[in-house]
Amino acid sequence: MQGEKSAIALAWKEAWTDKRFRLITIIGSVLLFVILASFPFFFTYIETRPGTQLHDRLLLLLPPRDVSVPTFVIIWSMTALLWIRCVQDPSVFIVFLCSFILLSVTRMITIMLVPLDPPQGLIPLKDPLSSIFYGGMDVFIQKDLFYSGHTSIQLLMFFTFKKKSDKFLAFFSSLAIASFVLLQHVHYTIDVLGALLFSFFVHRASKKITGY
Repeated sequence: MQGEKSAIALAWKEAWTDKRFRLITIIGSVLLFVILASFPFFFTYIETRPGTQLHDRLLLLLPPRDVSVPTFVIIWSMTALLWIRCVQDPSVFIVFLCSFILLSVTRMITIMLVPLDPPQGLIPLKDPLSSIFYGGMDVFIQKDLFYSGHTSIQLLMFFTFKKKSDKFLAFFSSLAIASFVLLQHVHYTIDVLGALLFSFFVHRASKKITGY
């Protein structure tokens, strides 16, 4: 245990000597704070504007079901694993930090450019932790649609993790969350497919930006 702590401390010490790592960490932390602080205002705005309700054939085949509990358990279990890996490996931390910032910015842009009304039969997804970033525990945002944040973040974990066992867990968590948001009619099929596309390119861009 002591040897592992020493190895982690040494890895962070070496990473911090890298000017690019320091710069991205500092600027990224500031940007992350600004983005998270702006979320409640942004999502409150998009709820007020009219959108288009899509005819989604897949959702018509799926009777809506409330799967909030397993969704919550998977998301926050994987988040805990991500946190552990970020502490253990500075490269995982810096790549995911950059990826999450790019993901958040691109999602805000796509949500603005593609105004959608929620799918028929939508059942509110109950997640008391995530709700904090949407404006409060009693707030449920229905027009946070294209593209799926829940799915894309799980996919980012899959792309970022280094260990095969972690990637295995992240792969199946991505499949599970993608299925659950469709089953609960929280997202359209195009939102989930968009998450796959954007998360892939966001991760590739982050790798180039960070150099890891």
